[in-house]
Amino acid sequence: MNSLDIHEVLKYLPHRYPFLLVDRVLTFTKDESITALKNVTINEPFFQGHFPNRPVMPGVLIIEAMAQSCAILSFKSMDALPKANAIFYFVGIDNARFKRPVEPGDQLRLTSKIKRKVKGIWMFESSAHVGDELCCSADLMCTYKEA
Repeated sequence: MNSLDIHEVLKYLPHRYPFLLVDRVLTFTKDESITALKNVTINEPFFQGHFPNRPVMPGVLIIEAMAQSCAILSFKSMDALPKANAIFYFVGIDNARFKRPVEPGDQLRLTSKIKRKVKGIWMFESSAHVGDELCCSADLMCTYKEA
């Protein structure tokens, strides 16, 4: 099966409400790519202050959602569930660009491709879309660490 529902997503990410930002994985190809979803609702706690009169999802949370999908792809590529004492850390970001605001009612489609793995650092080319519109793109870096 190349998709994951929320119950499977929870097995791969340590995040929980309000910081779990991946609702479903539509498809993944081991060692290659992933496409995941984040449903954006007015009930998100950050909308109370960002911004009360015009709610917009913070760009850093869009990046975090992309990074969470990268972590899932990494674990799936390693054929492993995370160990209790291990985590993928977000270690770098380059070329981040924001093209369109994300608002309540939007569905973010998160896509990431593995660019390379070097000395324990995974590098990804990632983007977030609403429909056909690009919202954000960035090159992300993560590393796996056991405590």
